[in-house]
Amino acid sequence: MATMKPKMPDELIAKLTRLGNKTDEVCEKALKAGAEVAEKAVASNLSAVIGKGTKQPSRSTGQLQKALGTSPVKVDAKGNYDIKVGFSGPRADGSSNAKIANILEYGKSGQPPRPFLKPAKSKSRRQVMSVISETLEREMNDV
Repeated sequence: MATMKPKMPDELIAKLTRLGNKTDEVCEKALKAGAEVAEKAVASNLSAVIGKGTKQPSRSTGQLQKALGTSPVKVDAKGNYDIKVGFSGPRADGSSNAKIANILEYGKSGQPPRPFLKPAKSKSRRQVMSVISETLEREMNDV
């Protein structure tokens, strides 16, 4: 069996070493920048599907759009950084915004699906990765 030992470029190792105790701060900045791009894509797609293609006038209250947001950056037990774009909190009637978003995305009996999350993910993926990379590069060069 072949063995492969990847080696990081010396320049990258030097930049990461210089970051030192700023690593958490830099990772947070990069993830927040990427999440901002993703959130804008989701918001745009959501606005485009709400109230469209319905037989009756829209009953949208705007609560789902207001509930869209980004979670704080968290670090799990393995040291992986995590940030989420999604829907928070209950609605005024007590139902879940995440449930309403799920119904909109996948439909239900008598209501066709109106996907907005998956297309936003597909559309913004490259831009999100680019923004994260640029932010990391900029921050590492500033150190």
